[in-house]
Amino acid sequence: MAAGQRDYYEVLGVPRDADASAIKNAFRELAMKYHPDRNKAPEAEARFKEIAEAYAILSDPSKRADYDSRGFAGVADFSAEDLFSNIDFGDIFGDTGFGFDFSGGGLFGNFFGRHRRPRGPAKGGDLEVRLEIPLEKVNSGGEEIVHFNRPMSCPDCNGSGAQKGTEPRQCGSCGGSGKQVTTRQQTRDEGSISFQQITICPVCNGQGIFIDDPCRQCGGRGEINRDDRLKVTIPEGVDEGTALRIPGHGLPSRETGGVPGDLFVIVYSKPDPRFERHGADLWRREIIEIPDAVLGSRVSIPTLDGQVEVSVPAGSQPDEVLRLKGKGLPVFGAPMRGDMNIRLQLHVPEKPTREEKDLYLQLRQISGKRNKPFWQ
Repeated sequence: MAAGQRDYYEVLGVPRDADASAIKNAFRELAMKYHPDRNKAPEAEARFKEIAEAYAILSDPSKRADYDSRGFAGVADFSAEDLFSNIDFGDIFGDTGFGFDFSGGGLFGNFFGRHRRPRGPAKGGDLEVRLEIPLEKVNSGGEEIVHFNRPMSCPDCNGSGAQKGTEPRQCGSCGGSGKQVTTRQQTRDEGSISFQQITICPVCNGQGIFIDDPCRQCGGRGEINRDDRLKVTIPEGVDEGTALRIPGHGLPSRETGGVPGDLFVIVYSKPDPRFERHGADLWRREIIEIPDAVLGSRVSIPTLDGQVEVSVPAGSQPDEVLRLKGKGLPVFGAPMRGDMNIRLQLHVPEKPTREEKDLYLQLRQISGKRNKPFWQ
């Protein structure tokens, strides 16, 4: 085994005799958890790379046989295409709404360093926008409209900042670089040494160009701000803080011809006065009267699927938890649901009536506590 590299079976958490279905399910669950589009932890990208490589080897019978017989030496030197081109990730993940790019030249090619970044203008920066959705939408999934403001390349001047029909003029002092380089020679015992000092061009203030006739639409900035609306797909059971990636809806590139960055929609649950969310489980505080706790009763409890009748057992204690199995939220990426947990709390009357006081006095006497009440 290579130094620092974990066994592929250990990475996916499956036994060495695991069948194809178990390997596929383990990969799907772990990939959903660590995909860097939805997990912003610093270690998520490296963890996802490890998971993806393990699945690529163990899901292929031939590669798996080579690995089982010769270890890492048997599966060395595979390119990203060799590993991932024959895997149907659409079958594994379906329409997740995360914009996953599982092509050999895309996400995996970038992760494993088997492809160089194509030359050309730099991509624009990414944007993040927070989206709060009700628990009902987490429960059902569906579409939501995101409102956000973003700069975009000015359509009138195509981002040049110059009025249509004109072009920016290159700074003659710096040749369009925005920098000035001063070189000086210094002679020492070991020979002549050349020093360079790079400073911002004072003529164009580092811009490299002059715009004699600024674009009237953007004022020469090359970009405008626009209020945008975008429809996004929310997966069922989406986890708190999940980042949905929308390609091409981020900041414009600072270089002519560069593509915009991506928009990351960070999904959170709206506060709900009925429940608290903990993963796929929902928690609710239910206040009951003392006689109901002693004798038992039935209470109507709200769930995301409507009201349900719940039996409170006789002798229920304060902070006791009743569990409604499967009445929570869907577990993201798995065919199962969380639970609804009901924490019981007792209501002690603050201003009991005279009749209630008499009854509580009788209870005290029955229990052997005959202290004289303070109101007599």
